[in-house]
Amino acid sequence: MKGPVGRRFFYARALLRALPALLVLTGLFYDRFTPREFTAVPFFTAAPLVAAPLLSLTGTVVTGVASVAGIVVVHLRYGDAGHVDAITEITTVATVAVLAVVINRLVHRSSARLATAREIAEAAQRAVLPEPQERIGGLEIAARYEAAQAGASIGGDLYAVQDSPHGIRLIVADVRGKGLGAVSAVAVLIGAFREAAEQETTLEAVAQRLERALARDAARREATHRSTSEAYEEYQADGAYEAYEAYEAYEGFATAVLAEFPHGVGLARIVNRGHPSPLLLYADGTLRTLDAPTPALPLGMGDLGAWPDRAEQAEFPVGATLLFYTDGLSEARDAHGVFYDPAERLSGRTFPGPRAVLTTLAEEVRAHTGGGLTDDMALLAVRRP
Repeated sequence: MKGPVGRRFFYARALLRALPALLVLTGLFYDRFTPREFTAVPFFTAAPLVAAPLLSLTGTVVTGVASVAGIVVVHLRYGDAGHVDAITEITTVATVAVLAVVINRLVHRSSARLATAREIAEAAQRAVLPEPQERIGGLEIAARYEAAQAGASIGGDLYAVQDSPHGIRLIVADVRGKGLGAVSAVAVLIGAFREAAEQETTLEAVAQRLERALARDAARREATHRSTSEAYEEYQADGAYEAYEAYEAYEGFATAVLAEFPHGVGLARIVNRGHPSPLLLYADGTLRTLDAPTPALPLGMGDLGAWPDRAEQAEFPVGATLLFYTDGLSEARDAHGVFYDPAERLSGRTFPGPRAVLTTLAEEVRAHTGGGLTDDMALLAVRRP
């Protein structure tokens, strides 16, 4: 993390790591400059407890030893180390120091398990979400995936770019839900998109292929769900049905925006299926939101209504950047519940390239939310150089 936000994070982390030592020193100064009847025990007990989640095992042990030594020094100074009250205070600090070591082990063990879970989740995400090339068919491409910090659940955000005989085509979508079920749906959508982008002559036909692919996937899941339910009722396999339910924890539809850039023409065609509107950033800093004139249902919700998809066309001049994103960006909130507005933040600004746009967005949205996202965020920027 770079820039002012990164420096503030670095300084805050350094201060937290120094806090246990500061508490021990504060305890010694407190005892030195206050009357004898005032006790510094709260500082000496707080130091190892603060160190437990912040420092390593060695750092926690050193802090605990320093705290015990500090309270012993205090009582040796007054010559009452053998007094019952002094022994009680020393025993209290020593007990807290031992508990801090236990807490340190538990915290770091949990952190290690969470880190492993996140690594597995991100590896699964990357396996179905490869990074697009930086330059395709004369267009500059940049993509970025930001995982939410809370938990290790896998999201359903996706993007893909395909150079086809009909132009450069792309998709940015958000499968509603979490877990391996969402990742499976992501794989279905990306596979269907890559095949349809090569074969279908229109972007509308690509959208319909994706609709049918999700419908087939939903039917397969329903059939598997019924068979799994019957097997569960017959065999009562402990945990099997619950595991399958967790696997299926996605809602069966996906918001998506598809775009097509014909070769050698400064145009962009867009089909929006219930997804956040793309943003067109001109070279002079002017910004335009490419809203769909007619709302459309997300992919996978064809049973609720059907009407022909219609690709909207917009000029895509030299130097312009088209930004696609999922709602992890536009629904990111600050401490007061205010949403991050990418159109407002980017309006009037210029960037040297698409990657600079995504880097700026990622840094600003984390600063807006205080450093942590509540939902995954996929960003894709296309620039006509």
